[in-house]
This record gives sequence, C-alpha cells and structure tokens, in this order.
Amino acid sequence: MDGKRCPHPRWRRRLREGISGGAGARGRDGCARRGRGGRAAVGPGRAMGNVLGPAAPRAPRRGEPLGSPGSFDELHRQCKGVFPQQMEGVKLIVTKTLSSHFQVTHTVHMSTLGPSSYHFNATYVGDRQLSPTEVFPTLVGDMDNTGSLHAQVLHLVAERIRTKAVFQTHQAKFVTWQFDGEYRGDDCTATLTLGNPDLLGESVILVAHFLQSVTSRLVLGGEMVYHRRPGEEGAILTLAGKYTALKWVATLNVGYGGAHASYYHRANEQVQVGVELEANTRLQDTTFAFGYQLNLPQANMVFRGLLDSNWSVGGVLEKKLPPLPVTLALGAFLNHWKNRFHCGFSVIVG
Repeated sequence: MDGKRCPHPRWRRRLREGISGGAGARGRDGCARRGRGGRAAVGPGRAMGNVLGPAAPRAPRRGEPLGSPGSFDELHRQCKGVFPQQMEGVKLIVTKTLSSHFQVTHTVHMSTLGPSSYHFNATYVGDRQLSPTEVFPTLVGDMDNTGSLHAQVLHLVAERIRTKAVFQTHQAKFVTWQFDGEYRGDDCTATLTLGNPDLLGESVILVAHFLQSVTSRLVLGGEMVYHRRPGEEGAILTLAGKYTALKWVATLNVGYGGAHASYYHRANEQVQVGVELEANTRLQDTTFAFGYQLNLPQANMVFRGLLDSNWSVGGVLEKKLPPLPVTLALGAFLNHWKNRFHCGFSVIVG
C-alpha cells in the first residue's frame, strides 16, 4: 500500500466486517471500484442487484432410486435366517473345490429317526457373475444312495430375463418338473412358473408373481396360484407387502388360504431377532415363533435359538476352527407338549 485510504468510511467498515466479500472488485489503490450510480462493481458470476441479499434457493434433490424388489420367494428371507435349522443324528459334510467353476460335496447322515443316507452333490458355475450369490449359468445336481435325483439349471437369457428348470425324481419315477421365467426391472420383478405340466392328463400348476417398489422402502405385490386336474380347478390370490427400515424389516402376506407375517430386527452387530406368525384358514391352525441369532466374532461362534407356540424350544451352536476349513455344529430341540427331544451334531469340512 502507498498510504492511500479509501475515501468512504462506509466501504472501509464493510471491508473490515467481511460483508462485501467478493462483491466489489478492488482498484490498484486497494479501494473498492465503483460503477455507475455509485454502486460497487459486481464480480463475475454474481447477479446484479442487492449483493448483500440471501442466496438463491438450491434446486430440489432428485428422489432416491427405488431399486429392485427381489424375488417373491425371498420376502421373508431375512427373518427366516435367524432361526436354527432342525438337526438330528450325526452328519459329515465334505466340500472340495476342483476349479473356479466346479465343486463337489459329499454328505453322510446317520439318523436316529429314519434310515441313514448318503448324498453326492455337484455344482458348476459359469463366468457371468451379477452378485456374490448370482453366477450364470449354474448347474446343480444332487443324488442320494437310493438313486433319487434333484437337479437345477439356472441361465441368464438376457440382461433382465432369468430362467430356471427344476427336475426331481424318486428312484426311477419323475416327481417334479418345473420351469421358471423371471423378469427383473429397475423397480419391479415379474415371475411365471409352470409346474408339472401334463398334456395327456390335463393337469398343470401355474404360479405368477409380481413385485413393485413403490418407494425406496416399500414393496407391494401379489401371487396367483392356478391349478387344474381332472375334476378340479381353482385359483388362489395372495397380496404381499414389505417395508424395509434402517434396522428392521416387516413383511406381510394375506390371501384366501391364510396369512404370513414376519418381523426382523437387527439390534446391533451381534444380536438379531425375528418373529413369525402363520395362520392357515384351511387347517384352522395358527402358529407363532420367535427366533434370535447371536454372533460372537472374536470366538468364531454363531448361536441361533427359537421358541414357538407349539411348546418347542431349540438352539444350534456353530463354531469355526481357523485356520482349518472346519465348522462344528451342535443342536438340540425339545417339544414339551409331545415330550419329544432330539439332538444333532455335524462336521463341515471345506
């Protein structure tokens, strides 16, 4: 500075307080330049007029993406995941990965309630991976010691169209043959299932599912089941809704055959709980079940327990043994009303 001062005290006060900011440009002598009519010159990118007025409101944000609602069969998946699997007898499961595409599994089950069994499972996965749990094409085959076969083929026909074929035999007799076609849009899912079609016997089962994401949290849809066989024909309609919050998920299915409601809540990283209510109008029966899952990552342990309205309690404890690829599971279930108790132990390798 060469010692010159701005001739206007009002501008000196504004510059000290930082009010004028970049509204007025400075001259070589450090004073704010003045435009026509005595107003301060406005810098580039600023609107003319009251430079000290409030800023213009921002444009409204775009809504959150709705996302895909998933498949109809997975509506209650999170709640069912906290319930323990029934166990009895001793089971040994050995899994061997032969390559990045091929895997085989051997299962030996020594049961105390029925005959013992052996299962051989082979799985082939392709190169197209859409998610950690979705790889196309996928071929799965499972055969037991009696010769019964259960096979599935999943294929991605187009970017949004998936197909699945299921075949099941009991020894030398076909039991189930089913064909599915599913369309997954950005915010909707439509599925059509054709089960056990028999042109000569004039029997068929047709199932249609549709789910629509109304908002980013709410999903609505329905299911229609149509069956036809000689002397009998009918259809059942079921409506479904699912609401997903930050830590909980509520799902409800209501139809002519009954209702199925579930509630899943994640309390923290270690504790998850689930509640299920099922009502069957045909059997005039209603059941209620409460399940929970406790994760202990430091001990490599997971415990799942249940309590239902049939006076049954049970639990399964899983323990991993790193660095070995071995998981031990111990389960016990007791029905107080029927005075039945059974327990199980399994070893999973691989």
